[in-house]
Amino acid sequence: MNYRSLGKTGFEVSEISLGTWQVGGKWGSKFDHSLADSVIREAIDRGVNFIDTADVYSEGESEIAVGKAVRESGVKVRVATKCGRQINPHVNKGYTSAVLRGYVEDSLRRMGTDCLDLIQLHCPPTEVYYRPEIFGEFERMKEEGKILNLGVSVEKVEEAIKAIEFDNVTTVQIIYNIFRQRPHEQFFAMAGAKNVGLIIRVPLASGLLSGKFTTDTRFSPGDHRFFNRNGMMFDRGETFSGVPYETGLKAVSRLRELFDPKISLAHIALRWILMREEVSCIIPGASSPEQVRTNTGAAALPPLTDDQVRAISRIYEEDIKPLVHQLW
Repeated sequence: MNYRSLGKTGFEVSEISLGTWQVGGKWGSKFDHSLADSVIREAIDRGVNFIDTADVYSEGESEIAVGKAVRESGVKVRVATKCGRQINPHVNKGYTSAVLRGYVEDSLRRMGTDCLDLIQLHCPPTEVYYRPEIFGEFERMKEEGKILNLGVSVEKVEEAIKAIEFDNVTTVQIIYNIFRQRPHEQFFAMAGAKNVGLIIRVPLASGLLSGKFTTDTRFSPGDHRFFNRNGMMFDRGETFSGVPYETGLKAVSRLRELFDPKISLAHIALRWILMREEVSCIIPGASSPEQVRTNTGAAALPPLTDDQVRAISRIYEEDIKPLVHQLW
């Protein structure tokens, strides 16, 4: 495993880390603590020292599982969690200092710790980024020793740019992959200039870039890839990076032709992200120890060639960019 700096947090984190949205099983299934423990332990055994969770993942069960596994591992692992998505309706006026402070206290309790390494606002409405008092509340919690760092998880590049105007924002978690390339145009350089760590989520476009899906693939009714393709429950960009499913399959077929069929397309997609030195880490999800092994294996893949990078860019420009580029 290779390690990179997570901006001004001062943390050195595994470049392939772990996201835990579905760590207790596949989307829509009942949370399995035994499975979650095996997934997290496999990640730690393979050198992962940064784990991302959220208070809404399986209604807090993910935080409980992560906290327990990390405590019992005996290894120094940095844990990031998120808050804000419990607000219902999820609107700007629901964001208050008291509500957010309560969420932090709940996360501390579930994870069995006195201080959070990193707390992130969880894709709040755009208006929240224009409210200094919200960011000030987290500064007070830092002074009280409840948190070490504040970050944000965003939907749009514009939100990320606004967020890093606040000096106490140490990290930005953002969707970035072969099908979502806009962040590297301007924002990556801006984040680098402010020493803001970049945490990359949805790196495989909800599995599309694994190359394992076909037109015959069926997703369960509880899976967001079934019910959120048009943004019915939350931002459409969270599902397949906002790319229409059939269009994504055709683009994946073109990508597959660029590489030796024996090489995992998931590895290629993750390695493409790691080509950007501004990236601190990637947090692919895993619902089995086998998926952890697959994801972490990407760190050993050689860098892509210039020709391969250019060919990937052509596919994005021709098939994907006109549909999604300016939306997020």
